[in-house]
Amino acid sequence: MNKENYINMVFKRSQEYFYSDITKSSSYRIEQLKNLKASIEKNEKYIYAALKEDLNKSYYETFMSELSLVYKEINYAIRNLKDWMKPEKVKTEISQFPGCMKTYKDPYGVVLIISPWNYPFQLTMVPLIGAIAAGNCAVIKPSNYSSATSRLIMMLIHSALPRGLATVIEGGRDENKYLLEQKFDYIFFTGSPKVGKIVMEKASKNLIPVTLELGGKSPVIITETANIKKAAKRVVFGKLLNAGQTCIAPDYILVHKSVKNELIRELINELDNSFKSKNYYRNKYPKMINKEHFLRIISYLQTGNTIYGGKINIDTLQIEPTIVYEPSLDSKLMQEEIFGPILPIIAYENLDVLIEKLKRKPKSLALYLFTKDEEEKEKIIKNLSFGGGCINDTVLQISSIYGGFGGVGNSGMGRYHGKYSFDTFSHEKTILEKSWLADNPLKYHPYNLVKFGIIKKVLN
Repeated sequence: MNKENYINMVFKRSQEYFYSDITKSSSYRIEQLKNLKASIEKNEKYIYAALKEDLNKSYYETFMSELSLVYKEINYAIRNLKDWMKPEKVKTEISQFPGCMKTYKDPYGVVLIISPWNYPFQLTMVPLIGAIAAGNCAVIKPSNYSSATSRLIMMLIHSALPRGLATVIEGGRDENKYLLEQKFDYIFFTGSPKVGKIVMEKASKNLIPVTLELGGKSPVIITETANIKKAAKRVVFGKLLNAGQTCIAPDYILVHKSVKNELIRELINELDNSFKSKNYYRNKYPKMINKEHFLRIISYLQTGNTIYGGKINIDTLQIEPTIVYEPSLDSKLMQEEIFGPILPIIAYENLDVLIEKLKRKPKSLALYLFTKDEEEKEKIIKNLSFGGGCINDTVLQISSIYGGFGGVGNSGMGRYHGKYSFDTFSHEKTILEKSWLADNPLKYHPYNLVKFGIIKKVLN
């Protein structure tokens, strides 16, 4: 069977499974989530090995940034799913009296989840948990760049869940092309804005709703009131995570000119303290996903004034954390999302002027502000649009099951995590149930001026 026919078969099988209504009950959904969790627990050592092979992630980083988030999401869904599924009573209008209005959460049907290579396990499993919790069937397309993790995901899901409920499709562009030709009921895509536009264009032909989790250049603003030592430490944490291959990584720093030299000193101290031996660096520090990405990142090193780092190892595809001071704003380094361990630093003089400049840039997935000044904090939050972020830290906003995560504008649309994942994969259906005991004569023909006067008073 060729690729196109196989994908057609998978899609139709998923549709028939959904039409059987087996996914509608809370007991079934919870059972499948528990089966998925058990499969993850059983295969933990293989998950560590796959992410080590694909990205040189250490056990520590894999658990912190991938597995722990998945366990938290799946446990939270299992505990709360019955409450999420309950119809919610809403207020009725006077025109609907006597009656009762409720909203019901319906699954969309068969959903497509396209996940990326940078956090290949977590960014596949978290949306899948939401899709199953909401009662959908899913076709999952992991990235072929992270091939070891993709193979493991396929084995893990297919051993844990019925094939009609969840099917993994491995492959590259051909598979993506054939998948996007199917009439899915929902598409959840995580990746670059460039590919996100293609996904949205394909989805629009069949009026398929989408969630797009994209990226962009997420700035760090450090004002003169910040604790510079702690700011440096927390920025380095966010930048070094997965060697900068994180959609919400600090992309570049905007620092007040009065504290720029202090910040640079503290950043260098923190980086020096992070890697005290070559052996630790080689074994615990992630690598670029492939040679193509490696070459793209090192091309940025030709831009600006490198004041720290810059060493590369083509054999291991590792790039040393690098600080670039005052790069040209027209350079690729400052025009494209870096997605690597290069940290540009630009000094600013006036926060209000900086805000006006940032307003005119594409909306980022994240923004990070380091300040002790409440007025500065309120200015940034009220005047700039971005997906989400932190005050006085980086990256940690993604770890919450209680707050939604997502982008805006160029950085995406839609939210997920915790109940937001359940809501994303559910259609909210509003139902009015009218009583037989009474009726409103004003809505019926014949219409006249008396009725018009009454209805105008009642409905205004």
